[in-house]
Amino acid sequence: MFSGSVVQLHRWPVKSLRGERVEAARFDDRGMAGDRAHALIDLRPKRTGKVLTIRQNPGLLSWHSAYRGPAEEPPTLRAPDGTDWSWIDPRLPAALSESLGVPLELRNADGMQDRGPTVLVTIEASRAALADELGAAVDLARFRPNLHLTLDAPAFAEESWGEGTTLTVGDVILEAVGEDAGPCIRCVVPSWDPAGRDRWPKLQTWLIEQHENKFGLIMRVTRPGTVRAGDEVWAQPL
Repeated sequence: MFSGSVVQLHRWPVKSLRGERVEAARFDDRGMAGDRAHALIDLRPKRTGKVLTIRQNPGLLSWHSAYRGPAEEPPTLRAPDGTDWSWIDPRLPAALSESLGVPLELRNADGMQDRGPTVLVTIEASRAALADELGAAVDLARFRPNLHLTLDAPAFAEESWGEGTTLTVGDVILEAVGEDAGPCIRCVVPSWDPAGRDRWPKLQTWLIEQHENKFGLIMRVTRPGTVRAGDEVWAQPL
């Protein structure tokens, strides 16, 4: 068993937009409440009905999203020019379409519109070790985690943690259980800087060649509750 604490919590209200760092959040059968609960739907003929992501349009990272109240309320989006838009403003789809060059509509749901009700966890020792391997700074935001932890486990130990691994985070229990749970297989997204301006292909290549393209853990909530920055963490790998 390994011990540590919660260093940071991050929530991404709109799939593929920049998100917000928070001091506390509810974790339950939705995953992290409010996380990726909103999405932009592509209306181009060959992609109609599909979620627009960074892989198709890195310009999404020029928009921010955050909740000004509880995560159950509509988020606020901030455009590249600094204009704030309510998710329920009827003019928002047109503003996003013009900014991104893609016809789209908005969709929201009571839960994550990505990998189902999962929580993405990263560990500081592995982020720091990855930066050392690459000889360059690695911004945590590239990996878009919900929970970032310190643990007294060796760097990259989580790459071998399998089904049944548990994390006790304050009052909450997360478990590697269900579809795609366990070590997170990364897509191209981390190779983009958090603002979507430049791509760093070596990061993705390095993860593929040296780490089987793994970074972080996909977990599910098996005991709900509130997690706060600074909470103690206990990890029981399997």
